[in-house]
Amino acid sequence: MQSPALPPFETHLVDNQPPPFAPRDLWGDDIVLREAIAREGGEGFLPVLASYGAMAGDVLYQLGFDANRDRPRLRTHDAHGHRVDVVEFHPAYHQLMDLAKQGGVAGLSWHAGSPGAHVARAALSYLHHQADAGTSCPLTMTHAGIAVLRQSPALAEWTRAAAEPAYDPADVPIAAKRGITLGMGMTEKQGGSDVRANATVATPLAEAGTYALVGHKWFFSAPMSDGFLVLAQAPGGLTCLLMPRRLDDGHRNAFRLMRLKDKLGDWSNASSEVEFCGAWARRIGEEGRGVATIIPMVMMTRLDCMLGAAAEMRMALAQALHHARHRRTFGKRLVDHPLMGNVLADLAIESEAATTLALRVARAVDRAGHDAGEAAFARIATAIGKYWLCRRAPAFVNEAQECLGGAGYIEESMLPRLYRQAPLNSIWEGSGNIQCLDVLRALAREPECGRALLRELEQVTVAPPAYAAGVQHLRDLLSRGTSEFDARSVVERCALVLQAALLLRAGSPAAEAFVVSRLDGRHGLAMGTLPDAAPVDGLLARALP
Repeated sequence: MQSPALPPFETHLVDNQPPPFAPRDLWGDDIVLREAIAREGGEGFLPVLASYGAMAGDVLYQLGFDANRDRPRLRTHDAHGHRVDVVEFHPAYHQLMDLAKQGGVAGLSWHAGSPGAHVARAALSYLHHQADAGTSCPLTMTHAGIAVLRQSPALAEWTRAAAEPAYDPADVPIAAKRGITLGMGMTEKQGGSDVRANATVATPLAEAGTYALVGHKWFFSAPMSDGFLVLAQAPGGLTCLLMPRRLDDGHRNAFRLMRLKDKLGDWSNASSEVEFCGAWARRIGEEGRGVATIIPMVMMTRLDCMLGAAAEMRMALAQALHHARHRRTFGKRLVDHPLMGNVLADLAIESEAATTLALRVARAVDRAGHDAGEAAFARIATAIGKYWLCRRAPAFVNEAQECLGGAGYIEESMLPRLYRQAPLNSIWEGSGNIQCLDVLRALAREPECGRALLRELEQVTVAPPAYAAGVQHLRDLLSRGTSEFDARSVVERCALVLQAALLLRAGSPAAEAFVVSRLDGRHGLAMGTLPDAAPVDGLLARALP
């Protein structure tokens, strides 16, 4: 089309640019998510999900940009020299937290009390993470921490307040608050994933079950939380404790925030380094059983790592497809170029497989308390999914960036923020090697886990030949045992065959293309290597209306 005339020296005619991405309805736009919710038992919460999805693609989406524009600031002292140890956030951070807590992102699983609540809460987390990943950190820890607090009747008030759909950022004792948030401090300089090497000391106090903590935590997440789950060495060994930020009498607990971590990833949230200087804490579980006590939290935070990776893939795909449908190059829309269509369709398949796996694991978690088979499946599939989805996210987001070209490298788009965030979930709550070793441990020590995985694969009734070959190959691998050296290749194969099984059982239009491209060796290392027969137009129409 002919450009309108411009005044002399006026060159800034804006043409061939996509319209703003938002507002969009992240629930209404996501066919894959809606189908998964119906399939996995969360359909009793459809009004809640529909409302939150609409808000996530509009209000929360805009707040996410605001919250990430100005980084949190640590203020160790007030103007008069008193130690205060507070972190100041952009107001948008508090708005995001408030809306998320009200919406059930941190507590629906616990206060709804009906089947499918964990599935619905997983979907809420998935929707929220697409708008802002930073606030997902304290929301995830609050949700998962409740699973630990519930083990101690003495902490009933903490459990209730953490699950409450209310947010209160005031730095006061929890008795003065309706709703609270939880953080955690596990990692120390000398230990990392090896938490049994923790050196923080918990010395018993006169009151039974209480301790004074002295030590240092290398990563102390969400430092303005009301309470923190920590691991420390008590006389009986590594022990789990709850350390409040404020004591019941209103005084600040004896810990010091040393600095905020200058981290890769989101800029809305803060992670810190902390020293305990005799901080008061209450034991949860038995002395020496710290790891066993905190395992329920680890299971749930690893599920949220899967959900976060799937959410990042979903948002990156939506941004890339939106851009490609409105941008014209070489005489036609970008999406109409065959090679770009291949890339986008490949991204759509990968995103659907990630979401499908994450929501299936959420159903297993939901039913684990009363179904031994589902508990065994959750045990192994969480580690498999945490490894594979989190491993795939960074490369996925980079492919989506490339679809936007230079615009995908500019902070005004969302892609740089997604790209910075994408590696986090592969590191947090156990890196890739830890997950793979956990899979081997489950297979060797808990045979029901392997049986649960195979049962999931055997429920496929109709599949391309490559699927049966893939299952047999996996059976052969598992039957002869796996060494630590081969752990990643085995877990990768587990993930791919499991994703294929779930897509096939769901009757997904993406299932055959996934099997043919991922299981028979025809897929290249990069996206955009689908075979000629891939139903590109149908996959893209399904991915984003």
